[in-house]
Amino acid sequence: MHQHADPASTRDTVLTLLVRHGEATASALATHLAMSVQVVRRHLRGLEDDGLVEASPSAEGPGRPSNYWRLTAKGQGQFPDGSDHFALGLLQSLASNLPPETLQGLLEQQAIQQADAYRHRIGAGSLQERLEQLVDLRRQEGYLAECSQDAGNPQAWMLSEFHCSVMRIAEQFPCICDQELQLIRHTFPDCQVDRVQWRLEKGHSCGFRLTPCRED
Repeated sequence: MHQHADPASTRDTVLTLLVRHGEATASALATHLAMSVQVVRRHLRGLEDDGLVEASPSAEGPGRPSNYWRLTAKGQGQFPDGSDHFALGLLQSLASNLPPETLQGLLEQQAIQQADAYRHRIGAGSLQERLEQLVDLRRQEGYLAECSQDAGNPQAWMLSEFHCSVMRIAEQFPCICDQELQLIRHTFPDCQVDRVQWRLEKGHSCGFRLTPCRED
């Protein structure tokens, strides 16, 4: 007997696809889900009624404009978020009572300590193997992360994080993002690490390119 997809499960999958891709048409989502466009549109309208997604038309050549769907702030809130009031309040207190360079030094030290823990857990394999281990760890911490080979450089790899578990803190304290970059650099000291996409600059993910350093 044919089994119909669970509506709740499909809704969650649609939300996950949108957080991963930033925005997508109903047709593109239907392709990913192996469903008809009509069924996907019904799910999108239901999510829109709940305030979780929104659409904007975009003209792509002749014909009727396509709606591109994206998550609202409420939709983003459906994913795990580690930005609790205690952490935010602590940072506000530190920022009010410490010189900026002292706060930056504390964040740098925390990045070094966290990187040490990461290096211990991801082992000493190839860059791909270590990145895959880090992705698993980051997912456990509430990040929607993935890694892939860089299309422009077969020696380099991309680390993308589509959902940041400390986004609300980062919005008030962008220095947290600088700490994040340092964390990746300390975790992979044998690589040049560059930030290539940043959610605070309207990117749909935070992206880092890791390029192995040349051995002299």
